[in-house]
Amino acid sequence: MDPQPPPAGNVEGDYPWWLVALAILAIGIAAVIVTNDLYAQVFQTVANGAAITIFVTLVAFVLATLFGLGIALLGLSDSIVLRQISRFYIEVIRGIPILVLLFYVAFVGAPAVVTAYNFITAPLVAAGWTEPLMVREVSLMWRAIIALTIGYASFIAEIFRAGIQAVDHGQIEAAKALGLSRYQRFRLVVFPQAIRVIFPPLSNDFVSMVKDSSLVSVLGVADITQMGKVYASGSFRFFETYSIVTYIYLILTIGLSLVLRQVEKRMRRTPGR
Repeated sequence: MDPQPPPAGNVEGDYPWWLVALAILAIGIAAVIVTNDLYAQVFQTVANGAAITIFVTLVAFVLATLFGLGIALLGLSDSIVLRQISRFYIEVIRGIPILVLLFYVAFVGAPAVVTAYNFITAPLVAAGWTEPLMVREVSLMWRAIIALTIGYASFIAEIFRAGIQAVDHGQIEAAKALGLSRYQRFRLVVFPQAIRVIFPPLSNDFVSMVKDSSLVSVLGVADITQMGKVYASGSFRFFETYSIVTYIYLILTIGLSLVLRQVEKRMRRTPGR
């Protein structure tokens, strides 16, 4: 019998030399920031947008996850109407670039919602009980969060659908035989098993949203990218500024990826209930 060739590509047993190289590079850049006044000033300015980036990412991802789960459950319902509504939403939204969706929500959706709100509250305005809402009063940051939520919910819905459908149907039938309600079957039988399939792609979407949150800078939201753009346009220090912007995003995304990878490994080691 011919000997089996060694597995190609990576494997979990490989020593993470790439991580060592990145750590050395990160320490080197940190040393430059500490010792060089220009880089220190750029870093301090750009880092002021980190809180906005983190806030936008966390809120949009939580909302997108909840919305995506709802869309996925509609797609798995017994009603053909609900299934078609779910599929319509997923196919349409997935076909729109996030940047275009961002502009549409910010400059078309928000004014439309404000117009509808003012129409509904017109009697209250006429009675002097309230004031009409102005489009400029709707925060650009929240317009961006809503756009990211709508866009990512379509992808997350497909992740949930695939994970739920991966659960053995026999176990669901057994849960029915035990008299568990639909909600109990989902909470006690389906979801605990589906989450093992769902978590890896869901965590990848989380990391992707950290990067896509930079798109909110086109609306003037003061995130990392916007702070870098403003500083670079005023100082003409483009190399230094965007090097620091890249550095901060790498710290966020790679750090988050490593944490999520450890969580995934722990989930794999934990025996199923």
